[in-house]
Amino acid sequence: MHLIKNQDDSLNTNNNDSPFNWHKVAKDILISRALDDLEEFDLVKQKKVLYQFSARGHDMAQIMLGQILNRKKDAVSGYYRSRPLLLSLGLPVEQFLQATMMKQGGFSNGRDIGVVFNQPNHDGACVLPMSGGVGAQYTPVAGWAQAVEYHRKQLKDSDWNEAMGLVLGGDGSVATNGFWSALTMATTLELPMLFYIEDNGYGISVPSHFQTPGGNIVKNLASFRGIKLLSGDGTNPAEAAELISQANNHVRSERKPVLLRLTVPRLNGHSAQDTQSYKSEDRIKFEKQHDPLPKLKKFLVSHNHITENDWHELAEAAKQHCYDTYLKVDQQEFAEPSQIETHAFEEHDDSEQPILQTQGGTHLNKPAFPPTSQEVIAEPGRINMVTAIRKTLDFELTHNDKMLVFGEDVGTKGGVHAVTLGLQEKHGEAQVFDTSLSEEGIIGRSIGLSLAGLLPVPEIQFRKYADPAEEQLNETGSMRWRTNNRFAAPMVVRMAGGYFGCGDPWHSQCAEVKWIHAIGWQVAMPSNAEDAVGLLRYALRNNNPTIFFEHRKMLDHIWARRPYPGDQYSIPFGQGKKILEGDRLTVVSWGGMVHMCESAIEKTGVTADLIDLRTLRPWDKDMVLKSVKRTGRCLIVHEDNISAGFGAEIAAVLAKEAFFYLDAPIERLATADIGNPHDPRLMEHALPNPDSIAERIMELDQV
Repeated sequence: MHLIKNQDDSLNTNNNDSPFNWHKVAKDILISRALDDLEEFDLVKQKKVLYQFSARGHDMAQIMLGQILNRKKDAVSGYYRSRPLLLSLGLPVEQFLQATMMKQGGFSNGRDIGVVFNQPNHDGACVLPMSGGVGAQYTPVAGWAQAVEYHRKQLKDSDWNEAMGLVLGGDGSVATNGFWSALTMATTLELPMLFYIEDNGYGISVPSHFQTPGGNIVKNLASFRGIKLLSGDGTNPAEAAELISQANNHVRSERKPVLLRLTVPRLNGHSAQDTQSYKSEDRIKFEKQHDPLPKLKKFLVSHNHITENDWHELAEAAKQHCYDTYLKVDQQEFAEPSQIETHAFEEHDDSEQPILQTQGGTHLNKPAFPPTSQEVIAEPGRINMVTAIRKTLDFELTHNDKMLVFGEDVGTKGGVHAVTLGLQEKHGEAQVFDTSLSEEGIIGRSIGLSLAGLLPVPEIQFRKYADPAEEQLNETGSMRWRTNNRFAAPMVVRMAGGYFGCGDPWHSQCAEVKWIHAIGWQVAMPSNAEDAVGLLRYALRNNNPTIFFEHRKMLDHIWARRPYPGDQYSIPFGQGKKILEGDRLTVVSWGGMVHMCESAIEKTGVTADLIDLRTLRPWDKDMVLKSVKRTGRCLIVHEDNISAGFGAEIAAVLAKEAFFYLDAPIERLATADIGNPHDPRLMEHALPNPDSIAERIMELDQV
């Protein structure tokens, strides 16, 4: 291929639009190698770096990829071997060493692994928070690509024109749920997304033919519709440049996805601790022969664009720069341990301004919301919780064009519980839409949408169905903390759960304690229509991710029906509600158990405080403590299993902070450590019910 040198010291093919600055490619690859050498041969041995993943062999093509990310709203997510791409984007050596050496600065202030990168950017390529989970990077990038098209087409924002999402993954990652879910999204929705597969032949020690038949994902996708497939040698500078250019041009101009697979050698072990004993001597020799570094040098020198001496000077300068930077970083402070608990949730200063500006979330061009109030301005009549939630979603969609409601069957059908009925017809398919059947895809997509400044409101049809999305839910909740407030992904995940006319282990779970225990999630569990309105509105205007439980039984339960409290009504999280007042004991509950507790108390005639917590993270500890200190007795009733249920947390707090006020042991009543039985008679026996609650109240009252 004929090559020419531009005045800016770029080396281009005869395509004058080639995006590659070859002098910078050479400089960046030599810095990448110098960093790898410094860490592997020195800092790991000194235990100044605890996790090290060499990028040798992957580096040249990554650096070239970084140079095509030149639109204002591009985004990229990679994995632990993606440092060369970030070097190409201009991130400084100091920041990389701060990260791997666990110093202040870096990407997380020592909270996350030093090779898990992120870089907020509203005016250039944004590096989305990388994950330690293989394949977890794919669906958030698909979400970003969908957000690109929403900003471009629906919001008419020209900043997003020609933007795309780029995701890097190894050959091992093509076997993951995340890869296939993102592939489905990108192809069915025709998203501007570039999948880059770095095929080094191994997933740690497992050969690639265990991940996909024949070990070549492109051949296996030959009949897959809606995506352009490219494959070639990632160690050949001219071939890699041509293929990357083709991929870039197709995504930019056609606004459709591309999968580019380049074969590259992994010249080191998976990590610094990996001896590669599973590779034969012939394999190791083969990989060394395909090192892209000498190929790049030969390529540049043979075309008279750099001399041997120039290359040597660049290499020496790279080594010196990395070593000098190391000496500087080595003198810097580690993160302050006393600050490690900060940034699990959004925090504010005395002026109520958010501390730091994170990437993503409703703060980014935040909508001008109508005012909210805790005053109830009731409309005539009583509505069920289904209608209450629907009316709230409708109002918020009308006043927030960045809010998207989606999930399986939420569109034309209106949801399997009828909560979203009519919303797509009113607000359009861009704002209310169905998704493919993948909970990982639903939540992973939500991360990308949120990071791109939209407000995702995904629906999970039943609580148990959230389990396949657990990795992405954990990514969402932990994001603000693990990036030290550089990123956050606010969203409201609506999910139904709990007993109904009958039960079963798949559709009738609550298991809400999982998300109370998880990092960074707010958890709301309303018991009635009025509270559902107030809590949902607060969640939709909040800058933290929220799990919003919609109890199946209470969606249309007569007890849960209330007058609609008005479009202004909002309930701040952490405020419980006293349903009944009395002085003999305190009953604490939430969700589908509250009405049973009220019935039980009335049946016994015991005067008791009945507290509906409404939200479990945060929970109204002050209200519960004040009540128990007055009554001296407490019964906690919940639907979740008894062992390690949230009732145990409440009991522990009371045992410590109200011990000397107690006249009787703290009691818990909950479901046995079993699934929810299908037979209604068995279900009634397994779950707390008015009779069993009343019996426990009477026992406690007589102590």
